[in-house]
Amino acid sequence: MSETSEWVSLRQAADILGVHPATVRNWADKGDLPSRRTPGGHRRFRRADLLHYAKTQEEVQPLEVQVIIQNALGQARMQVGGGTLTDAAWYNVMSPQSRDRMRTEGRRVLEEIRRYLAGGARDENLSIAITLGKDYAAALSVEGLTLPQAVRGFFYFSDFVINSILTWSELTPPRSSADWATLLRQVNTFVNAMLLSIIEYYEED
Repeated sequence: MSETSEWVSLRQAADILGVHPATVRNWADKGDLPSRRTPGGHRRFRRADLLHYAKTQEEVQPLEVQVIIQNALGQARMQVGGGTLTDAAWYNVMSPQSRDRMRTEGRRVLEEIRRYLAGGARDENLSIAITLGKDYAAALSVEGLTLPQAVRGFFYFSDFVINSILTWSELTPPRSSADWATLLRQVNTFVNAMLLSIIEYYEED
């Protein structure tokens, strides 16, 4: 089945919605999300149904931005819950309290990225990215993390957003490549503003 097919697998449906496959399966079992089964018993979901379901969950425009952020948050939850994160040296340096704070801050960052994009990605709205970067750096500096460790941690989570944009562009109906390039540049602008703020904080400290 090609990735541009009208019908997608359970895993692809989870990627589009930004949740765990078990969550999609549960929605289908309850009848909240329409699906059908192949002769082999595998679930298939129609793209139009997935997009409609996503839209009814959050009335935030544009839809792409909402689903991308939801997808990134879902990936982060799965990694923190049982992925490769526990093997990262920078993560093991942090106290349990700081890990909890970083999870909260991660949700805040994703929400501010959504607001930045929904607001037209104007340069004057990048001040929040600078503030977020300083807050992130301050928290990790207190924990004793070095600048390289702080940057590695930042890249670990910012990659979720970038990967979500790429996943969304591959799994949804074709749009102008210029639109996706613009969205990617806008997200990178926000992420880079945060990164520079982190570096500046450590250099001033």
